[in-house]
Amino acid sequence: MKNAIQAVLAAGLAAALSGCATTDTKNPADPLEGYNRAMFNVNDKIDRYALKPAATAYQKVLPGSVQTGINNFFGNLGDVWTAVNNLLQGRGADGVSDIMRFAVNSTLGLFGFLDIASEAGLQKHKQDFGVTLGVWGVGSGPYLVLPFFGSSTIRDAAALPVDFEGYPWQYVQRVDVRNTGTVVRIIDTRASLLSASNLLEEAALDRYAFVRDAYLQRRASKISGSKERGADAQYRPLPDDSGPASEAQNPPTPKPGAASGAESSQEPAPAPIDKP
Repeated sequence: MKNAIQAVLAAGLAAALSGCATTDTKNPADPLEGYNRAMFNVNDKIDRYALKPAATAYQKVLPGSVQTGINNFFGNLGDVWTAVNNLLQGRGADGVSDIMRFAVNSTLGLFGFLDIASEAGLQKHKQDFGVTLGVWGVGSGPYLVLPFFGSSTIRDAAALPVDFEGYPWQYVQRVDVRNTGTVVRIIDTRASLLSASNLLEEAALDRYAFVRDAYLQRRASKISGSKERGADAQYRPLPDDSGPASEAQNPPTPKPGAASGAESSQEPAPAPIDKP
């Protein structure tokens, strides 16, 4: 499974880079638009005929409490890698908070199936190595749609293998258990996005442009916010932080066409939005 994921990423990057010189576009953030739209359509068909039906069945068959427990379990494992990235970004308080979340939920929360930490006031964050690279000053590069994984940039795609290595589930020794868990996690994630994707299908005239602009806005906002909070500066909620304060600061509906250019080296911060 791990080798297959790496092969998909490599194929997507190679195909995108090979089209750099020949693809015309009117959006400077998206010089690979011809390739990206084609891959977007491929991913859309995979989702329509495989992922979305599986996620819909998953949502109908499993009780809500079970779905919440599964989501909490994999989210708890993700807190480990989030803590590492927060520490790498100089956000020590958030990193320590993430470690405490993992400790509390892994013990009192029955291996993470119960989110006791949030009830105790330990806010959930979400970080990845692509954001860490952005905080360190690495530019985003062009927008890129990856096979199966969807929206990304050259920088974020290059960071994905590191994210896979940092996620604890991939170190489960039994291959059948590891692969089954990975499939369940993918379906659970897709199920959590069913309402948003249905709304997108109804509302957006150009779904590709809508998703692209939303992704670029979100990543720029998260990286600029992480820089503000580096070295434990004054707290401001980021996209993916949980809790009412974050929801107020990061409304979930993006504005189509708002991301007109790629992130600069300073990672400009357009209006925050919420998640692919």
